[in-house]
Amino acid sequence: MNKRIFLSPPHMGALEQQFVWDAFNSNYIAPVGPQVDAFEKEFSEYTGIRHCVALSSGTAAMHLALKELGVGPGDEVIGSTLTFVGSISPAVFLGADLVLVDCDRVSWNMDPDLLARELEQAKERGQLPKAVVPTDLYGQCADYDRIFAVCERFGVPVVVDAAEAMGARYGRRPGLHAGKGAKAAVFSFNGNKIMTTSGGGMLASDDKALIDRARFLSQQAREPVPHYEHTEIGFNYRMSNVLAGIGRGQLAVLDDRVQRRREIFEYYRQALEDVSGIEFMPEADYGTSNRWLTVILITPELFSADREAVRLALEAENIESRPVWKPMHLQPVFQNTHPCRVVGGEVSEDLFTRGLCLPSGTAMTTQDLDRVIHTILGAGFSS
Repeated sequence: MNKRIFLSPPHMGALEQQFVWDAFNSNYIAPVGPQVDAFEKEFSEYTGIRHCVALSSGTAAMHLALKELGVGPGDEVIGSTLTFVGSISPAVFLGADLVLVDCDRVSWNMDPDLLARELEQAKERGQLPKAVVPTDLYGQCADYDRIFAVCERFGVPVVVDAAEAMGARYGRRPGLHAGKGAKAAVFSFNGNKIMTTSGGGMLASDDKALIDRARFLSQQAREPVPHYEHTEIGFNYRMSNVLAGIGRGQLAVLDDRVQRRREIFEYYRQALEDVSGIEFMPEADYGTSNRWLTVILITPELFSADREAVRLALEAENIESRPVWKPMHLQPVFQNTHPCRVVGGEVSEDLFTRGLCLPSGTAMTTQDLDRVIHTILGAGFSS
């Protein structure tokens, strides 16, 4: 059997090991410690977002952000329907109702026109949302200028789900880092992300008070007194010192990782772009994607095989691939247990039906890439 080619495995280097050893050598193993402090400082310097707090996951970061914006039972939160569930489930934790907005075909991110229409109607109903949560899908920033402008017009804060977008930029090169300019931004360092701490996340904002409160709540809302004193309920959301050491090493080589992901995308593109029935996720002209995953669309009438047939052909060769995110409005939990309202939906449904994420790990070799390409082409020729 050929070696397994994973979708997006971690890529470790020498620095991570050194920082983790420093954590062990100092005996700071539990949450908080000098590695956490340094990671937060370096993260802020890299992204240009002034304040941040390192947490146990991106979902935890979103939970704290929405809680600090006052989201609660009876409120509405607008999110992207084409996203991972952790982007919007924290709104449900807090008792809010979800409104899910479709994406556009330019960026595959939240459609600013649909968002504007929904906010206009919400104002007429007298129930503006407590927050708008656009996702930076597969490492490409949403159209911040348009989304921020429409939300500012209605006085609604934006929390960017930048979980997949470390190293991505918005605006003229080099541009602003993903999440910059929002009320808050959420990042993930899960094991499959472009930079990882194995598990972890970051909440970042230029609002110091918001981050100070999030930090307080992430440490069980313990009051600053010698004994354990609590006047409100908090959470056990802080990142460990060991994992922060991994994050520091990953952050130091992030630019190289982004460059390699973009090279991998380009290799796939040159090999497959002229194949009938295969298209690539576009890069919007307003920014620079990190190309976390290379994503293709397969039109079966032209390619002679559908997305699932190609996925199964890859799996038969021990190659991992994955369909594009199933839109949240199609998820049983948001149709039954926590019913939501969707604005549009046709674009994201089409992308889910035809979209396939290809292996994009930065340690892939040319031979690995050729094996993936050969298998994809074979799936079409054999149908």
